[in-house]
Amino acid sequence: MTTYLPKELQEGLWEARLATLKKTSRLRVQVGDEFYPVLRLWREGFAVEDATTPKLRGLVDLYGGGKHLYQCLIVASDAEAGEMRYEFKRNTAIADAAALDFYSDPDAPVGLLTHE
Repeated sequence: MTTYLPKELQEGLWEARLATLKKTSRLRVQVGDEFYPVLRLWREGFAVEDATTPKLRGLVDLYGGGKHLYQCLIVASDAEAGEMRYEFKRNTAIADAAALDFYSDPDAPVGLLTHE
């Protein structure tokens, strides 16, 4: 039994895989004013389609749908099977509120009621 696949068949499988990843992923990366779909995201980086996405570098923003998730400093890693992989040099999660610089007691009163 052989595990050899003809080149045309292998390329067809890669294209089908990329099309499926593009349909199912809601993630996208923003560079300047342009958005590009993210095929996969993992702890150390992410992957985009090599053919339609220009070479990225520097500071980018990652979005999940319409929600801003991360601000990242990236560097190109490698290209394989139709996707370009990037690694994070820095990956900062975006917070909804400003960080507190003091301790807030969970049992503290929410407001002060005065008697008039």
